[in-house]
Amino acid sequence: MPRSNNAVASRARRKRVLKMARGYYGARKNVWTVAKNAVEKGMQYAYVGRKQRKRQFRRLWITRINAGARQHGMSYSQFMGAVHTHGIELNRKVLADLAMNHPHAFKAIVDRVK
Repeated sequence: MPRSNNAVASRARRKRVLKMARGYYGARKNVWTVAKNAVEKGMQYAYVGRKQRKRQFRRLWITRINAGARQHGMSYSQFMGAVHTHGIELNRKVLADLAMNHPHAFKAIVDRVK
C-alpha cells in the first residue's frame, strides 16, 4: 500500500497560518515552525484581550462617573447607590457618556438623586 501524507490539507493548513503571520518581524512571518508558534501565542493574547477589553471599559466608565460625581460633591459609590435607589435605569456606559459629553444632563441626574 502506498504511503499517504495528505499534502493538500497540510499545505492549506500551513498557508492559513502563514497568512495569519503576515506583518510579523523576521522569521516569524515566513518560517513555518516559528510562524506557527507566533500565531498560536498571538491567538492566546487575542482571546485574553477580548475578555480584558470588557474590564478595561468598565474601569474607564467608573473613573469618568466618579470624576463627574465629585464635581457635584458626591463620591462614585454614593452616586451609584442613589441612582439605584431612585430607580434610574441607566448603565455605567451611558452615565459615563453623559458625564463626559453632556455635563448639564449629568448634573440633572445628580440633582435628582441628591
